[in-house]
Amino acid sequence: MLQGLNHITIAVSDLDRSLAFYTGLLGMKAHVRWDGGAYLSLGGVWFCLSCGKSSPSQDYSHIALDIAEQNFAEFVTKLREAGVAEWKQNSSEGQSVYFSDPDGHRLEAHCGNLQTRLDALKDKPYSGLVWLSE
Repeated sequence: MLQGLNHITIAVSDLDRSLAFYTGLLGMKAHVRWDGGAYLSLGGVWFCLSCGKSSPSQDYSHIALDIAEQNFAEFVTKLREAGVAEWKQNSSEGQSVYFSDPDGHRLEAHCGNLQTRLDALKDKPYSGLVWLSE
């Protein structure tokens, strides 16, 4: 049976540019690269950049990355100084910045976890919210 998240793969149009963004700006660790891509990691998650035609979603789909509260303001400043585009303003529990990578893939840096979100929903539930487990 499934045990957890194994890896995330995204298509990128320019490997050098994406490697610089994900390692230099976001701090992912680079492991290997080849003509068609690269393997990176962040925490325990394996991240693959795969060269090809990139068609990022324009809906709410995105990849959320964990960040400690004490590092949040500095990280946001770093993104803004680098001219990284933001695609949404935060309106939910915890600090978040929603930004795009060089190909337009939607990302989020978020302070919090599932439990902090669930706790917040007890005070301010979403419309039609139904608890499926306690």
